[in-house]
Formats: sequence, C-alpha cells, structure tokens
Amino acid sequence: MFYGLVNVTYFDLVTVGFTFAVLIAVQILNALWALKDKGSVDCTDNCVSVVGDDNIRKLLKINENGTEVAEKTPPILHKRSPSSPVTTATSATSPAATPPPTTKNGKLQKQQSEQCENHEDEDTISLENLLPCDHTEIYSSNKISYIIDELLQTEGNYINNLKKGLQNYGNLDKYDKLPETLRGEDKKQQLLGNIKEILDLHEKQILPLMLGNQRDLKTMFDEMTSYIDKNQFYCYVTFTMHKQTSMQLRKDNREWFQNYQNEINDRLGIDSFLVQPIQRLTRYPLLLSQFISEFYKSGINCKPVLVSVCKLETRLRRLLEVVNQSEEVLSIEELPTEFTIDHFGAFRRSTEFEAYSCRSRKKFKAKVFLFDQYLVCVEIRKRRLAYRNHYSWGSIELKLNSSKSVSLLMKSTHGAGSSNHSLSSAGSGSGKSSRDNSIKEEYEFSAPEAISVTQWLRCARKIFENARIEESQRGKFSLPMDLVLGAVFAIWLIWHYLY
Repeated sequence: MFYGLVNVTYFDLVTVGFTFAVLIAVQILNALWALKDKGSVDCTDNCVSVVGDDNIRKLLKINENGTEVAEKTPPILHKRSPSSPVTTATSATSPAATPPPTTKNGKLQKQQSEQCENHEDEDTISLENLLPCDHTEIYSSNKISYIIDELLQTEGNYINNLKKGLQNYGNLDKYDKLPETLRGEDKKQQLLGNIKEILDLHEKQILPLMLGNQRDLKTMFDEMTSYIDKNQFYCYVTFTMHKQTSMQLRKDNREWFQNYQNEINDRLGIDSFLVQPIQRLTRYPLLLSQFISEFYKSGINCKPVLVSVCKLETRLRRLLEVVNQSEEVLSIEELPTEFTIDHFGAFRRSTEFEAYSCRSRKKFKAKVFLFDQYLVCVEIRKRRLAYRNHYSWGSIELKLNSSKSVSLLMKSTHGAGSSNHSLSSAGSGSGKSSRDNSIKEEYEFSAPEAISVTQWLRCARKIFENARIEESQRGKFSLPMDLVLGAVFAIWLIWHYLY
C-alpha cells in the first residue's frame, strides 16, 4: 500500500550505506582507542624497575642520584615485606620448586619470573602465548585434574555455605526475641558487612566462569585476573575493613548468639560463617601454587596456561596483602571532623616507615596509607594509629633518595590536610622554575628493606597515573562520535523523506 510513496534512488542507497559504514568504523576506532587508554594505565604495572622508567621519573620526580642505587634493589619476589601479614598464601615460587636454569618446557621462564614482581605480564603478546595449546597433556596429569576439580568443588561449597549463613543470620529482624542492640538495618550492616555482595560476585560471575571454562584453563585464569584488575574483588577489602566492628558486635551479644545457634541447630555458628570469605580468598593462591608446582613436575609444555596462572597467582597474593592491610583503616584515630574514610576513596596499600618530619624536625614511627584520592600519614603510638596529615595527589611529589628512602614534597601552591584540620588548594604555577621554587619537603620516609619502598612506590605510581588521567578529562565535554553521526543521519532521514 506504500508503493509509490517512497522513491529510493542509488544516491540514497549510497548515502545510507556510507553512513552505516562510518558508524561501524567509528565503533571500531572507539574500541581501539579504549584499549590504548587502558594499556597506558596498565603499563604502569608492567615495568620491571620502579625507578628505571621514564614515566616514573616524571610522575614521582625521582632524582638521578637515587636511580643508580635503586637499580641494585634485590629481586622483588625473592623476599617478602616483613610488614605483610600474609602468611597463609605460600607462593609457588619457593626454592624447593625452583628448577635448574637448563631444564626445558619453559622452566627457565619460571626461574626468570621469580626475579621480577611483574613476571606474570612478560611475553604475554608473543605468538606462542596467542596460539592455543593442547589441554590434553594438562588433564592427563591426575594431580592437576584433582586440583582443578577441587577448585570447582570448593567454589560451589563456598557459595552454598554463604547462602546458608545468610539464611540463618541475614533476617534476624524477623526474630521476635532479637535484642535491641541487634535491631535495625544499620546493625545488620555492621554485623554482616557486604557479604551479600561477595556472594553475588561468586554465584553470578566466578562460578559460571569456572564451569564454562573448566576445559579452557587459560581463559579461566585470564578472566579471573581481569576481575581483579577491574576491582571486582574490592568487596573483600570492604568486608575486612569493617571486620573489627562486626567482631565487637558479636562479642557484646555472645550469649544471645550462642542460644540462637542452638535453637536453629547451626553447628558452626556465626563466627565460622563470617570468617569464610577470608579463608576462601586465601585458598585461591594455595591451589594455584599447587597447580604450578605440579605443572613443572609433570614437564607439561603449555606456556600460555603457565603465563596466565602465574599472573593470576601474583594478583591474588597482592590482593591478599591489601585485604589484610585494610583491617587497620578504620582504626585511624583523631581524623578531622570534616573527613571520614569514605572521603579518601578506595584503599590501595599501607606501609610502615621510620618518618622524619621536616616541620617539627622529629622522628617517629609512621604508617602511610594510600587511597585513590589522598595519601594519609599516621603516627604509630603503641597500639594506636594517630592521624598526622593527609595530602591530595595533586598537591605532592615523591622523590626517591635511595633504595630505602623516599621524600614527600608538597607544592606550596596546593594545600594539604594537617593536624589543624585545614585543606586548601590553588592553581599550579606555570613554568618549571617557578614550580621547583614552590616545592618544599614535608616528610622523609625510610624502611629497613628496599622491597617495602619498591612496592609502596609501585602502588603510588599507579595512583598518580590514574589521577593524571582523571584530571586531564575533568571539565571536558565530549560526545561519542557515533552518537553525533547517528543524530545527523536521523535528521537527514526525516528531512529527506518527510519534507
């Protein structure tokens, strides 16, 4: 019935076809540009030396005198920071499992990986890693098959235990005999934290990922690594951060919880339920360490899977360190009244230093917390953490004095939070000379081992880079090109066929 109403010519077909071709090309360019931006951020984690990269010199303002010393820093994976509370996650790169340099099947690769914290990212774009390998050789090993089966089975059991725990303790408000000290949504949040978020992560993402790729181990390990890189596992940091609050609430109501546990016939109790997330997170690197050990003992030649599992194991060990360190975040006392922990952003790392204050000319034991928005310096007073200063990343620079010492420099054109609870900011000066004249030293942080400074600087470097990208995009208004072209095409189509 519409015959004759629409007159389509070759010009119309060419125009419409060209428009759709441009839209497809723009989508491809946007995807490539996004990957390029992501690579520019991720590359800050792939450098072998903290002080040997040009980007680090610009971001952290490291002087040349400290570079030569820092290059002699011992291998990062060869030692662990003594301040790290992680003791249960044993790395697969132990001396007992270290093969000789002359062995085949990629074992030389493992020895090299032990000498670099970022071993998991090396050679990831080589042709050998891009080509699929035969998983038959992997599954022919009974021990490796058992480890994979245990990984899947324990993941399912973990989810079921969390569900059962939430069923028992997630709806206490419906219980008539619930004491007033446990009533209310805020008390429920203090008691259970974000354990529901952890359950959703594993039930909706991790377990389906494992089940769908149990015959494709490289994809499984790579996807889990991407979840960690995208902060999907940050829910464990949040959970541990509020651990002490939950423990105190359970301690105050210990008698009631014991009676309730007997009433519902729960053999383990709420304490066992709430400790499972940390136990599960600790279990991951242990299983992967066993997998890597058996991988080498069996002499399997499948480098792509080896690279992926080493990358994931290292990511999980780093995550465990941050999770354990996050328990002290809410213990910081004497915070400014206008600030809470939420203002600081996501927690990234804390390291203990011997600090020297250039203002008061006093030394004290300090712990420096790195957040996405601020660097927070606290003083260790026996068992207390007393707030000293906080600095926004745009107001400071870091200078490496030696492999065990780093200085914090503050730009006078910026403000920093301090004990007088003041925070101010101003525009940065123009010109290199004026900028150098406006910098003054605030603190000098020293650590007994160079590895502590190295790990701390690596984390600070990533935050610097992310802050720089965020600052460069702030205040800019831009529209996706595909949206603009789509709107132009729609206007042209309406004008051409209706008028």
